[in-house]
Order: sequence, then structure tokens, then C-alpha cells
Amino acid sequence: MFEILSNDEIAPLVHRMVVRAPRIAAARKPGQFVIVRHEEGDERIPLTIADAADQAGPLTLIIQAVGQGTKDIVATEGGGGILDVAGPLGMPTEIEKLGRVVCVGGGVGTAVLYPLAKALAGAGNEVVTIIGGRSAPHVILRDELAAFCKQVLCTTEDGSLGVKGFVTAVLKEILEDDARRPAAVYAVGPVPMMAAVSDMTREYAVRTIVSLNPIMVDGTGMCGGCRVTVGGEIKFACVDGPEFDGHAVDFRELASRQNMYKEHQCRLDDQANSPTAGGDK
Repeated sequence: MFEILSNDEIAPLVHRMVVRAPRIAAARKPGQFVIVRHEEGDERIPLTIADAADQAGPLTLIIQAVGQGTKDIVATEGGGGILDVAGPLGMPTEIEKLGRVVCVGGGVGTAVLYPLAKALAGAGNEVVTIIGGRSAPHVILRDELAAFCKQVLCTTEDGSLGVKGFVTAVLKEILEDDARRPAAVYAVGPVPMMAAVSDMTREYAVRTIVSLNPIMVDGTGMCGGCRVTVGGEIKFACVDGPEFDGHAVDFRELASRQNMYKEHQCRLDDQANSPTAGGDK
């Protein structure tokens, strides 16, 4: 059992959970994730390690409660426990000094972006971060990113914080400015957002890395749910990634495959929330 040290809601349906897992903290690197299981027989949930206080300190996980599995996890208060936290898993981010980099985060994808941006800044890069959400309450980790980024730019769809619109509009302005154009762009968020960022940066020949965490299911590659075509080859996000060259990812195929699971997931959530469902969870 892994002890939950704290559990705070930082945005609507988004929790920051700090878990005691010293062995994982000592081995983790930016970009890697863990598999969490709340109780025996529960769903396996892949979650990016958002931060670790130090080499032997607790892990910070950012969890969006979208399905019954994640709802059960975030309902566990500090002082409680999680049965399984396995990791670190996945390929770590290749951190190098590139000069100027732009990190783009959409919604809860900002939680995945945070350790990447922090590591890039630590390597001596000038980091500008663009983060967005539906409205001000859905923009997360703004202050935390400001601690090491040269600039944190915010966008909201309703205009309640920062620029009204999407992160791609702000990125476009930076790419068009020769003096601000970065050596690389790192993007994490919904698949349509990462596809749009990759299409935009291709025009300027700016190296682009995307993190395909949103498509991971069991985290081992066995289920095939995170299968993706990259550069004409079949890859699995959880074992070959989760980070890939955004210009080589077949986003059209990926979006089509993702839509196949929406109806099934809605059915599962409806069954879990039904008053006639077994148990009292």
C-alpha cells in the first residue's frame, strides 16, 4: 500500500496527489509515468509523474477524474492509500541544451508538460510556456511554471484569463517572429491540439516533440490501445514513447482510432454510476 500524503483539487475534477514512493522517485526521469491501481480488481491507470520533491521524496501525480477508476482514486483523502504504484515506465525525455524552446500545454496536459519544462530549464534552455484551458479555473500550474520559465502565456476559450482562443494562436505569433522562434517545441494535450501544433511548426521546420500520454490504456503495450503509426512504422506509446516526433505521427489515423472507443467508455461510465450497479463504490 502506498500512502497518500496529500490530495488537493487544483481545478474542476483535477486533483494534485502526493504519494510516498521513494524507490520510484529515486529512479524516475522526466517524461516517465506510473501505473496506479486503487484496489484489488480495479482498473490500471497510467499517470505521468508530474514531479518528485527529490531523489527519495514523494511523487506528485495530477489526476483528472474522467472515468470511474480515476474518480475512485481522487476520492481517497490524504492519509489513505493506493494499492499499487508501479514504475517508472516509458522512455524518458531526451533533455539537451537547445537554446530557446517553447512548451505548449492544453488542459490537464500541462501536468505532463511541467516536468519536461522544468528539466529543459534546468539544462540551461530559455523556456517559454503556453498553457490553455476552457476557462480560468481549468488553467493549471501557472505559478509553478513561472518559477523557472522565462515567460508563461495563458489562453482560455472564453477569454477569462490571458488571450481569448487556443494555444495555437499564441504559438503562431512566436513562430512568425524570427527573434522569438524556438529551436524546438514540446506539446502535450488533447490529440487535436497536438496535431494542430505539429502542422503549424512543420511550416517553419521547427523540431516538435509530442507526448501521446492521452492514448495510453494499460501502460504495457499488451492491449494495443496506444498503437500509433510514426514515420510509417507501428509504435506503442506506453513502451516506445510516450514522446515522438510530432511531424512523423499519423494524427489522422490516431484520431480515427480514438473515436472508436468513445461510445464504449460512455457505456462503462453509465454502468458504473447506475444505482443498480453492484457494490457501493
